[in-house]
Amino acid sequence: MQQRDIQILQEMGLSAWQIRKPDCFPALTQSVIDLPAQCRLLFVTAETLDEHDAWLFGNILRSMKLTPEQALSLPPHALSELGEHHLIWCWFAGCDGVAPSDCRVLHSESLRLMHEKPASKKALWQQICAFND
Repeated sequence: MQQRDIQILQEMGLSAWQIRKPDCFPALTQSVIDLPAQCRLLFVTAETLDEHDAWLFGNILRSMKLTPEQALSLPPHALSELGEHHLIWCWFAGCDGVAPSDCRVLHSESLRLMHEKPASKKALWQQICAFND
């Protein structure tokens, strides 16, 4: 597919598409991200976590009765490459996207902003509790 074709699709508002005959385009093989079987939470963020963010993320995981081994972080653009999964949760932090099927979806501000805004933590906690009722 030429750059011009991609530009036309983007102008039409199409950011994702599927090629019917991928054999005709060997250079366009799309990679698939296979999540580990133990992965239960997908953390979607465009930011790189620093030590302070990782600490908060670990605390939130513990409150959800999850371990760090059960969570994986991906940038929003990688969601389209997601393969089969056993996810229970998909958490969008400071970004939007289309969640994988059959999982509980959480939305929050970025972890960096949550350090300064207790109301953001409370809103996230209320979302988590609503799913556990």
